[in-house]
Amino acid sequence: MSAIYIGVMTGTSMDGVDIVATSFDPLTLHATLTVPFEPELRDELMALTLPDDNEIDRMGKADVALAQMIGHGINQLIEQNNLDRTQIKAIGSHGQTIRHRPEYGFTLQIGDPNIITEITQLPVVSDFRRRDMAAGGQGAPLVPAFHQALFQHESIHRVILNLGGISNVSMLPANNSNAVYGFDTGPANILMDAWCQRHTGNPYDENGDWAAYGQPIRSLLDRLQTHEFFAKEPPKSTGREDFNLEWLDDQISDWRNDLDYNELEDTPENVQATLMKLTTRAIKKAIYRSKDLMPTGEVYVCGGGAYNSHLLEQLRWRLRKHNWSVQTTDALGLAPTWVEATAFAWLAMRFIQQLNGNLPTVTGASGDRILGTITAV
Repeated sequence: MSAIYIGVMTGTSMDGVDIVATSFDPLTLHATLTVPFEPELRDELMALTLPDDNEIDRMGKADVALAQMIGHGINQLIEQNNLDRTQIKAIGSHGQTIRHRPEYGFTLQIGDPNIITEITQLPVVSDFRRRDMAAGGQGAPLVPAFHQALFQHESIHRVILNLGGISNVSMLPANNSNAVYGFDTGPANILMDAWCQRHTGNPYDENGDWAAYGQPIRSLLDRLQTHEFFAKEPPKSTGREDFNLEWLDDQISDWRNDLDYNELEDTPENVQATLMKLTTRAIKKAIYRSKDLMPTGEVYVCGGGAYNSHLLEQLRWRLRKHNWSVQTTDALGLAPTWVEATAFAWLAMRFIQQLNGNLPTVTGASGDRILGTITAV
């Protein structure tokens, strides 16, 4: 049997730790597990994404707690599925991003790999982003290299659209490995989840039903789109530092002071519909910007947003003009939930084989780089 790699991913949405055990050539998922965050740890991780008091001590405690959670989760995955530890080559652990500042040349993921190795007695490859940044890159997104290896087609243009907390695209021109590129398009679930939690008590808008009940507010949408991130040219990446509930509250407050403010439009469900339109419009713009290279093709959606049926319906409607089809990565043989964790298993494999894990056309790095560092047993 081929070597097994374990991939671990905790994303911007912070809804849990996804763990997969997989082998490659061909891709085979041997086991999967999602470990939900304890509310106290999730709240602390959320808080650490923005500046506050006593950050270093709080970060250190969260670093340990998250690593323990990941380590025990991996052991649970191995034991429940009777995996042979001798076949497991390495763990690829992304860790939780608590600060991503490419404009300052740094990014920070926590979840101490030393603790994960102690608990699992397996080598851990981690710290995937900083080598790319050291080479002048954004350090993100990293998954397009995996998308290219797994999903690029000889005759059909494809876009892999990840809808996590942040939305990002991997543009895969048919039979042209040198033209692959990708970037973050802006918020996906990060604002919609927070707004839904505040006004309904639910952690997310199931199927987008609440957003479907509302109507987008044009004047608010116009204000949200003035965020400087949307005007940037790729390569570009973003996170909770740019798009968060505090930012949204400020924008809504300013909008309410506008001369064209209409009080009748000011309902929570209309704001939710506006946030969804903010997401879909940015995605449409990202895909259509490549119309000369990729005039039409297939969009495959992964991440938690792949299960938001109203969001997918809105994307299909927006992309119909150029006959782009929209479906989930289930159609390609990999469930949307497990794409990112599998990508970090793949990046661990690339490190072990001493092969590059970045795409300079995506991140803006000055060249190919081997990503990650290893914590040996």
